[in-house]
Amino acid sequence: MLRLNVDKLKARTRGCSVFQTAGILRSVGETLMVSGTATVGEICMIGDGRTDSVSGEVIAASDREARVMLFHDAVGLRPGQDVYFTGQRLSVPAGKQLLGRVLDGLGNPIDGGPPLGRPHINLDSADIPSPMERQRIVKPLVTGQRVIDGLLTLGKGQRVGLFAGSGVGKSTLMGEVVKHAQVNCNVIALIGERGREVLPFVQDALGELGRQRSVVIVATAEEPALMRIQAARTAVRIAESFRAEGEDVMFFLDSITRLAHAQREIGLSRGEPAGTRGYPPSVFRVMAQTLERLGTAGRGSITGLITVLVDGDDLAEPISDAARSILDGHIVLSRKLAERGIFPAVDVLGSVSRLFREITSTEQQRQVTFVRQIMDTYRQMEELIRMGLYQKGSSAEIDQALQLMPEVQSFCMQGIGESSTLDETLARLRRVAAQSERERRVS
Repeated sequence: MLRLNVDKLKARTRGCSVFQTAGILRSVGETLMVSGTATVGEICMIGDGRTDSVSGEVIAASDREARVMLFHDAVGLRPGQDVYFTGQRLSVPAGKQLLGRVLDGLGNPIDGGPPLGRPHINLDSADIPSPMERQRIVKPLVTGQRVIDGLLTLGKGQRVGLFAGSGVGKSTLMGEVVKHAQVNCNVIALIGERGREVLPFVQDALGELGRQRSVVIVATAEEPALMRIQAARTAVRIAESFRAEGEDVMFFLDSITRLAHAQREIGLSRGEPAGTRGYPPSVFRVMAQTLERLGTAGRGSITGLITVLVDGDDLAEPISDAARSILDGHIVLSRKLAERGIFPAVDVLGSVSRLFREITSTEQQRQVTFVRQIMDTYRQMEELIRMGLYQKGSSAEIDQALQLMPEVQSFCMQGIGESSTLDETLARLRRVAAQSERERRVS
Protein backbone atom coordinates (compact mmCIF):
# COMPACT_ATOMS: atom_id res chain seq x y z
CA MET A 1 0.00 0.00 0.00
CA LEU A 2 1.32 3.46 -0.98
CA ARG A 3 1.99 5.73 1.99
CA LEU A 4 2.18 9.48 1.56
CA ASN A 5 4.19 11.73 3.84
CA VAL A 6 1.53 14.45 3.97
CA ASP A 7 3.58 16.88 6.05
CA LYS A 8 6.51 16.67 3.64
CA LEU A 9 4.17 17.09 0.68
CA LYS A 10 2.62 20.20 2.25
CA ALA A 11 6.05 21.70 2.88
CA ARG A 12 7.12 21.05 -0.71
CA THR A 13 3.99 22.55 -2.27
CA ARG A 14 3.47 25.50 0.09
CA GLY A 15 5.74 27.81 -1.96
CA CYS A 16 4.47 26.69 -5.37
CA SER A 17 2.04 28.75 -7.45
CA VAL A 18 -1.23 26.97 -8.09
CA PHE A 19 -1.52 28.78 -11.43
CA GLN A 20 0.70 30.94 -13.61
CA THR A 21 -0.50 34.37 -14.65
CA ALA A 22 0.02 35.23 -18.31
CA GLY A 23 -0.05 38.54 -20.14
CA ILE A 24 0.55 39.81 -23.65
CA LEU A 25 3.56 41.84 -24.76
CA ARG A 26 2.18 45.13 -26.09
CA SER A 27 5.30 47.15 -26.94
CA VAL A 28 9.06 46.68 -27.02
CA GLY A 29 11.59 49.41 -26.21
CA GLU A 30 13.88 50.39 -23.36
CA THR A 31 11.09 48.94 -21.21
CA LEU A 32 8.37 46.48 -22.17
CA MET A 33 4.67 47.20 -21.76
CA VAL A 34 2.71 44.08 -20.87
CA SER A 35 -1.03 43.67 -20.45
CA GLY A 36 -2.07 41.91 -17.26
CA THR A 37 -1.61 42.29 -13.53
CA ALA A 38 1.70 41.67 -11.79
CA THR A 39 3.63 42.41 -8.61
CA VAL A 40 6.52 44.85 -8.65
CA GLY A 41 9.77 42.92 -8.33
CA GLU A 42 8.54 39.56 -9.60
CA ILE A 43 10.29 37.74 -12.42
CA CYS A 44 8.57 37.21 -15.73
CA MET A 45 9.41 35.18 -18.83
CA ILE A 46 8.70 36.32 -22.38
CA GLY A 47 8.33 33.51 -24.92
CA ASP A 48 7.23 29.92 -24.47
CA GLY A 49 8.06 29.94 -20.74
CA ARG A 50 10.73 27.29 -21.17
CA THR A 51 13.79 27.09 -23.44
CA ASP A 52 13.84 30.23 -25.59
CA SER A 53 12.37 32.60 -23.03
CA VAL A 54 13.85 35.97 -22.11
CA SER A 55 13.68 36.93 -18.44
CA GLY A 56 12.88 40.31 -16.94
CA GLU A 57 11.62 42.01 -13.80
CA VAL A 58 8.45 44.00 -13.21
CA ILE A 59 9.49 47.57 -12.32
CA ALA A 60 6.04 49.21 -12.31
CA ALA A 61 2.46 47.96 -12.38
CA SER A 62 -1.12 49.20 -12.61
CA ASP A 63 -4.46 47.38 -12.53
CA ARG A 64 -4.26 46.61 -16.26
CA GLU A 65 -0.64 46.58 -17.32
CA ALA A 66 2.93 46.17 -16.13
CA ARG A 67 6.21 47.74 -17.12
CA VAL A 68 9.07 45.24 -17.45
CA MET A 69 12.83 45.63 -17.83
CA LEU A 70 14.94 42.82 -19.24
CA PHE A 71 18.11 41.30 -17.87
CA HIS A 72 19.34 40.84 -21.45
CA ASP A 73 18.79 42.43 -24.86
CA ALA A 74 15.31 42.65 -26.38
CA VAL A 75 16.49 41.39 -29.79
CA GLY A 76 13.95 38.95 -31.24
CA LEU A 77 11.00 40.07 -29.12
CA ARG A 78 7.81 41.26 -30.81
CA PRO A 79 4.42 42.56 -29.66
CA GLY A 80 1.84 39.82 -29.19
CA GLN A 81 4.14 37.31 -27.49
CA ASP A 82 3.02 35.64 -24.29
CA VAL A 83 4.47 36.88 -21.00
CA TYR A 84 4.42 34.58 -17.97
CA PHE A 85 4.48 36.13 -14.49
CA THR A 86 6.20 33.60 -12.25
CA GLY A 87 5.19 35.10 -8.90
CA GLN A 88 8.76 34.51 -7.72
CA ARG A 89 11.86 36.57 -6.95
CA LEU A 90 15.37 35.67 -7.97
CA SER A 91 17.59 33.36 -5.94
CA VAL A 92 21.36 33.02 -6.22
CA PRO A 93 23.97 30.47 -5.06
CA ALA A 94 25.63 30.89 -1.67
CA GLY A 95 28.29 29.32 0.53
CA LYS A 96 32.01 28.55 0.32
CA GLN A 97 31.53 27.10 -3.17
CA LEU A 98 31.54 30.70 -4.46
CA LEU A 99 35.10 31.50 -3.35
CA GLY A 100 37.40 31.75 -6.34
CA ARG A 101 34.49 32.09 -8.79
CA VAL A 102 33.40 34.85 -11.17
CA LEU A 103 29.63 35.25 -11.62
CA ASP A 104 27.26 37.37 -13.68
CA GLY A 105 24.56 39.53 -12.13
CA LEU A 106 22.16 36.57 -11.84
CA GLY A 107 24.69 34.42 -10.00
CA ASN A 108 25.63 32.25 -12.98
CA PRO A 109 29.32 31.30 -13.37
CA ILE A 110 31.11 33.01 -16.28
CA ASP A 111 34.62 31.72 -15.54
CA GLY A 112 34.33 28.37 -17.31
CA GLY A 113 34.25 26.49 -14.00
CA PRO A 114 31.79 23.79 -12.92
CA PRO A 115 28.12 24.63 -12.22
CA LEU A 116 27.20 25.81 -8.74
CA GLY A 117 24.92 23.72 -6.57
CA ARG A 118 23.01 24.37 -3.40
CA PRO A 119 22.54 26.23 -1.13
CA HIS A 120 20.62 29.04 -2.84
CA ILE A 121 19.36 32.21 -1.16
CA ASN A 122 16.50 34.53 -2.11
CA LEU A 123 17.61 38.03 -2.97
CA ASP A 124 14.85 39.70 -0.98
CA SER A 125 14.96 37.51 2.14
CA ALA A 126 17.32 39.73 4.19
CA ASP A 127 16.25 42.99 5.79
CA ILE A 128 18.43 45.97 6.61
CA PRO A 129 19.67 45.37 10.18
CA SER A 130 17.76 47.31 12.83
CA PRO A 131 19.76 50.30 14.16
CA MET A 132 19.38 48.98 17.72
CA GLU A 133 20.64 45.51 16.77
CA ARG A 134 23.88 46.63 15.15
CA GLN A 135 26.99 46.00 17.20
CA ARG A 136 29.22 49.01 17.78
CA ILE A 137 32.35 49.09 15.64
CA VAL A 138 35.28 48.75 18.02
CA LYS A 139 37.82 46.53 16.23
CA PRO A 140 40.26 47.93 13.66
CA LEU A 141 40.41 46.31 10.25
CA VAL A 142 43.94 45.82 8.91
CA THR A 143 44.22 46.39 5.15
CA GLY A 144 47.99 45.94 4.92
CA GLN A 145 48.39 49.52 3.61
CA ARG A 146 50.34 51.73 6.05
CA VAL A 147 48.76 55.01 4.98
CA ILE A 148 45.28 53.61 5.69
CA ASP A 149 46.00 51.51 8.78
CA GLY A 150 48.17 54.18 10.38
CA LEU A 151 46.59 57.52 9.44
CA LEU A 152 43.02 56.61 8.41
CA THR A 153 42.34 53.49 10.48
CA LEU A 154 39.17 51.63 9.49
CA GLY A 155 36.97 49.44 11.67
CA LYS A 156 35.34 46.08 10.96
CA GLY A 157 31.88 46.91 9.67
CA GLN A 158 32.75 50.44 8.53
CA ARG A 159 31.68 51.69 5.12
CA VAL A 160 34.22 53.95 3.46
CA GLY A 161 34.28 55.57 0.04
CA LEU A 162 37.28 55.46 -2.28
CA PHE A 163 36.96 58.70 -4.25
CA ALA A 164 39.02 58.68 -7.43
CA GLY A 165 39.18 59.97 -10.97
CA SER A 166 40.47 57.84 -13.81
CA GLY A 167 44.04 56.57 -13.86
CA VAL A 168 45.03 57.20 -10.24
CA GLY A 169 45.54 53.59 -9.11
CA LYS A 170 42.08 52.75 -7.79
CA SER A 171 41.97 49.18 -9.13
CA THR A 172 45.54 48.50 -8.03
CA LEU A 173 44.78 49.65 -4.48
CA MET A 174 41.62 47.52 -4.42
CA GLY A 175 43.64 44.50 -5.50
CA GLU A 176 46.22 45.07 -2.74
CA VAL A 177 43.51 45.33 -0.08
CA VAL A 178 41.79 42.18 -1.41
CA LYS A 179 45.04 40.23 -1.06
CA HIS A 180 46.17 41.50 2.33
CA ALA A 181 43.12 42.63 4.36
CA GLN A 182 42.64 40.57 7.53
CA VAL A 183 39.15 39.27 6.76
CA ASN A 184 37.66 35.84 6.09
CA CYS A 185 36.56 36.53 2.51
CA ASN A 186 35.99 39.23 -0.11
CA VAL A 187 32.93 39.95 -2.22
CA ILE A 188 33.70 42.15 -5.23
CA ALA A 189 31.02 43.75 -7.42
CA LEU A 190 32.27 45.21 -10.72
CA ILE A 191 29.42 47.35 -12.01
CA GLY A 192 29.55 48.97 -15.44
CA GLU A 193 33.23 48.13 -16.01
CA ARG A 194 34.70 47.97 -19.50
CA GLY A 195 34.70 44.33 -20.55
CA ARG A 196 38.40 44.28 -21.44
CA GLU A 197 39.35 45.33 -17.88
CA VAL A 198 37.66 42.46 -16.03
CA LEU A 199 40.13 39.68 -16.87
CA PRO A 200 43.26 41.79 -16.10
CA PHE A 201 41.68 42.80 -12.79
CA VAL A 202 40.95 39.18 -11.82
CA GLN A 203 44.28 37.79 -13.01
CA ASP A 204 46.67 40.64 -12.20
CA ALA A 205 45.19 42.93 -9.54
CA LEU A 206 43.71 40.05 -7.51
CA GLY A 207 46.21 37.39 -8.44
CA GLU A 208 45.88 33.81 -7.27
CA LEU A 209 46.14 34.85 -3.61
CA GLY A 210 43.29 37.34 -3.82
CA ARG A 211 41.07 35.26 -6.05
CA GLN A 212 41.15 32.18 -3.82
CA ARG A 213 39.32 34.03 -1.04
CA SER A 214 37.05 36.17 -3.18
CA VAL A 215 33.86 35.95 -5.20
CA VAL A 216 33.58 38.40 -8.10
CA ILE A 217 30.23 39.51 -9.54
CA VAL A 218 30.42 41.27 -12.91
CA ALA A 219 28.01 43.35 -14.98
CA THR A 220 29.86 45.16 -17.76
CA ALA A 221 29.06 48.53 -19.28
CA GLU A 222 27.09 47.24 -22.29
CA GLU A 223 24.64 45.19 -20.21
CA PRO A 224 21.12 46.50 -19.55
CA ALA A 225 20.61 48.80 -16.58
CA LEU A 226 18.60 46.14 -14.75
CA MET A 227 21.47 43.65 -14.97
CA ARG A 228 23.89 46.23 -13.53
CA ILE A 229 21.48 46.85 -10.65
CA GLN A 230 20.97 43.11 -10.23
CA ALA A 231 24.72 42.48 -9.99
CA ALA A 232 24.94 44.87 -7.04
CA ARG A 233 21.95 43.20 -5.35
CA THR A 234 23.48 39.76 -5.86
CA ALA A 235 26.83 40.86 -4.44
CA VAL A 236 25.29 42.43 -1.34
CA ARG A 237 23.11 39.38 -0.72
CA ILE A 238 26.09 37.02 -1.01
CA ALA A 239 28.05 39.20 1.43
CA GLU A 240 25.08 39.10 3.83
CA SER A 241 24.98 35.31 3.67
CA PHE A 242 28.66 35.11 4.68
CA ARG A 243 28.06 37.62 7.49
CA ALA A 244 25.13 35.54 8.76
CA GLU A 245 27.59 32.67 9.24
CA GLY A 246 29.73 34.85 11.52
CA GLU A 247 32.32 35.78 8.89
CA ASP A 248 34.13 39.10 8.58
CA VAL A 249 33.60 40.12 4.96
CA MET A 250 35.32 42.78 2.87
CA PHE A 251 32.84 44.12 0.31
CA PHE A 252 33.99 46.07 -2.75
CA LEU A 253 31.56 47.94 -4.99
CA ASP A 254 33.22 49.39 -8.08
CA SER A 255 31.51 51.67 -8.58
CA ILE A 256 28.50 53.17 -6.88
CA THR A 257 28.60 55.92 -9.51
CA ARG A 258 27.81 53.45 -12.28
CA LEU A 259 25.16 51.85 -10.07
CA ALA A 260 23.57 55.31 -9.80
CA HIS A 261 23.72 55.70 -13.59
CA ALA A 262 21.92 52.37 -14.01
CA GLN A 263 19.21 53.36 -11.53
CA ARG A 264 18.84 56.69 -13.32
CA GLU A 265 17.97 54.78 -16.51
CA ILE A 266 15.39 52.69 -14.67
CA GLY A 267 13.92 55.64 -12.78
CA LEU A 268 13.47 57.76 -15.89
CA SER A 269 11.94 54.76 -17.71
CA ARG A 270 9.36 54.53 -14.90
CA GLY A 271 8.45 58.16 -15.42
CA GLU A 272 10.15 59.59 -12.32
CA PRO A 273 10.92 63.32 -12.43
CA ALA A 274 14.54 64.21 -13.13
CA GLY A 275 16.32 66.11 -10.37
CA THR A 276 19.84 67.48 -10.09
CA ARG A 277 21.87 66.57 -13.20
CA GLY A 278 19.08 64.27 -14.34
CA TYR A 279 19.09 61.98 -11.29
CA PRO A 280 15.56 60.96 -10.17
CA PRO A 281 14.82 60.47 -6.44
CA SER A 282 15.09 56.66 -6.60
CA VAL A 283 18.84 56.92 -7.33
CA PHE A 284 19.60 58.25 -3.86
CA ARG A 285 17.18 55.80 -2.24
CA VAL A 286 18.91 52.84 -3.93
CA MET A 287 22.31 54.17 -2.86
CA ALA A 288 21.18 54.40 0.76
CA GLN A 289 19.50 50.97 0.71
CA THR A 290 22.61 49.34 -0.75
CA LEU A 291 25.04 50.90 1.72
CA GLU A 292 22.84 50.48 4.80
CA ARG A 293 22.79 46.71 4.29
CA LEU A 294 26.51 46.65 5.03
CA GLY A 295 28.03 46.91 8.50
CA THR A 296 27.77 44.72 11.59
CA ALA A 297 25.00 42.23 12.36
CA GLY A 298 25.08 39.26 14.71
CA ARG A 299 28.58 37.77 15.00
CA GLY A 300 29.78 38.90 11.57
CA SER A 301 30.56 42.10 9.74
CA ILE A 302 30.67 43.53 6.23
CA THR A 303 33.28 46.24 5.77
CA GLY A 304 32.55 48.22 2.63
CA LEU A 305 35.12 49.81 0.32
CA ILE A 306 32.93 51.68 -2.13
CA THR A 307 34.52 53.39 -5.10
CA VAL A 308 33.09 56.70 -6.24
CA LEU A 309 34.14 57.94 -9.69
CA VAL A 310 34.83 61.64 -9.40
CA ASP A 311 33.77 63.25 -12.67
CA GLY A 312 36.44 65.79 -13.61
CA ASP A 313 37.85 65.43 -10.07
CA ASP A 314 34.72 67.28 -8.84
CA LEU A 315 34.05 66.07 -5.28
CA ALA A 316 30.88 68.18 -5.07
CA GLU A 317 28.90 66.50 -7.87
CA PRO A 318 25.59 64.89 -6.71
CA ILE A 319 26.66 61.22 -6.42
CA SER A 320 29.92 62.05 -4.62
CA ASP A 321 28.07 64.39 -2.27
CA ALA A 322 25.33 61.85 -1.50
CA ALA A 323 27.86 59.04 -0.96
CA ARG A 324 29.86 61.13 1.52
CA SER A 325 26.71 61.83 3.52
CA ILE A 326 25.90 58.10 3.86
CA LEU A 327 29.37 56.57 4.27
CA ASP A 328 31.44 56.39 7.46
CA GLY A 329 34.43 58.07 5.89
CA HIS A 330 36.17 58.72 2.61
CA ILE A 331 39.61 58.11 1.13
CA VAL A 332 40.53 60.49 -1.69
CA LEU A 333 43.04 59.42 -4.33
CA SER A 334 45.03 62.37 -5.67
CA ARG A 335 45.89 62.73 -9.34
CA LYS A 336 48.77 65.01 -8.37
CA LEU A 337 50.33 62.29 -6.20
CA ALA A 338 49.70 59.60 -8.81
CA GLU A 339 51.47 61.68 -11.46
CA ARG A 340 54.53 61.78 -9.19
CA GLY A 341 54.56 58.00 -9.07
CA ILE A 342 53.38 57.78 -5.46
CA PHE A 343 51.38 54.65 -4.61
CA PRO A 344 48.93 54.49 -3.02
CA ALA A 345 48.11 58.06 -4.06
CA VAL A 346 46.06 58.80 -0.93
CA ASP A 347 45.42 62.45 -0.13
CA VAL A 348 45.59 62.10 3.65
CA LEU A 349 44.51 65.67 4.39
CA GLY A 350 41.48 65.33 2.12
CA SER A 351 40.48 61.97 3.63
CA VAL A 352 38.80 61.05 6.90
CA SER A 353 37.72 57.97 8.85
CA ARG A 354 34.73 58.91 11.00
CA LEU A 355 35.43 56.03 13.38
CA PHE A 356 39.14 56.79 13.79
CA ARG A 357 38.89 57.99 17.40
CA GLU A 358 36.68 55.08 18.44
CA ILE A 359 39.06 52.34 17.29
CA THR A 360 42.52 53.84 17.94
CA SER A 361 44.55 54.58 21.07
CA THR A 362 45.20 58.06 22.42
CA GLU A 363 48.88 57.58 21.58
CA GLN A 364 48.15 56.81 17.92
CA GLN A 365 45.79 59.78 17.69
CA ARG A 366 48.52 62.09 19.00
CA GLN A 367 51.07 60.67 16.54
CA VAL A 368 48.69 61.09 13.60
CA THR A 369 48.05 64.70 14.62
CA PHE A 370 51.82 65.38 14.43
CA VAL A 371 52.06 63.79 10.98
CA ARG A 372 49.02 65.64 9.62
CA GLN A 373 50.42 68.95 10.88
CA ILE A 374 53.67 68.30 9.01
CA MET A 375 51.75 67.46 5.82
CA ASP A 376 49.52 70.51 6.16
CA THR A 377 52.43 72.90 6.72
CA TYR A 378 54.31 71.48 3.74
CA ARG A 379 51.24 71.70 1.47
CA GLN A 380 50.65 75.36 2.33
CA MET A 381 54.24 76.27 1.42
CA GLU A 382 54.83 73.74 -1.36
CA GLU A 383 54.58 76.18 -4.27
CA LEU A 384 56.91 78.70 -2.64
CA ILE A 385 59.40 75.95 -1.84
CA ARG A 386 59.36 74.60 -5.41
CA MET A 387 59.83 78.11 -6.84
CA GLY A 388 62.78 78.70 -4.50
CA LEU A 389 61.09 81.64 -2.79
CA TYR A 390 61.30 80.25 0.72
CA GLN A 391 64.51 80.92 2.63
CA LYS A 392 65.53 78.34 5.18
CA GLY A 393 65.47 79.69 8.73
CA SER A 394 62.50 81.99 8.15
CA SER A 395 60.16 79.68 10.09
CA ALA A 396 61.05 76.85 12.47
CA GLU A 397 57.72 75.13 11.70
CA ILE A 398 58.32 75.16 7.94
CA ASP A 399 61.93 74.07 8.38
CA GLN A 400 60.72 71.12 10.43
CA ALA A 401 58.15 70.19 7.76
CA LEU A 402 60.85 70.36 5.07
CA GLN A 403 63.13 68.08 7.06
CA LEU A 404 60.50 65.50 8.02
CA MET A 405 58.39 65.37 4.86
CA PRO A 406 60.62 62.78 3.11
CA GLU A 407 60.16 60.45 6.11
CA VAL A 408 56.38 61.02 6.06
CA GLN A 409 56.20 60.33 2.32
CA SER A 410 58.26 57.16 2.78
CA PHE A 411 55.77 56.01 5.42
CA CYS A 412 52.81 56.62 3.11
CA MET A 413 54.34 54.99 0.02
CA GLN A 414 54.20 51.23 -0.46
CA GLY A 415 55.24 48.90 -3.24
CA ILE A 416 52.90 46.59 -5.12
CA GLY A 417 52.74 43.27 -3.27
CA GLU A 418 54.14 44.80 -0.09
CA SER A 419 52.04 44.31 3.03
CA SER A 420 52.49 45.75 6.51
CA THR A 421 51.12 44.28 9.73
CA LEU A 422 49.41 46.60 12.20
CA ASP A 423 52.34 46.30 14.64
CA GLU A 424 54.83 47.21 11.90
CA THR A 425 52.70 50.16 10.80
CA LEU A 426 52.29 51.55 14.31
CA ALA A 427 56.00 51.08 15.10
CA ARG A 428 56.98 53.05 12.01
CA LEU A 429 54.38 55.73 12.76
CA ARG A 430 55.80 55.97 16.27
CA ARG A 431 59.29 56.61 14.88
CA VAL A 432 58.07 59.36 12.54
CA ALA A 433 56.14 61.08 15.35
CA ALA A 434 59.08 60.76 17.76
CA GLN A 435 61.37 62.41 15.23
CA SER A 436 58.82 65.20 14.85
CA GLU A 437 58.75 65.78 18.60
CA ARG A 438 62.56 65.86 18.79
CA GLU A 439 62.73 68.44 16.03
CA ARG A 440 60.18 70.59 17.84
CA ARG A 441 62.21 70.54 21.06
CA VAL A 442 65.39 71.51 19.19
CA SER A 443 63.66 74.38 17.44
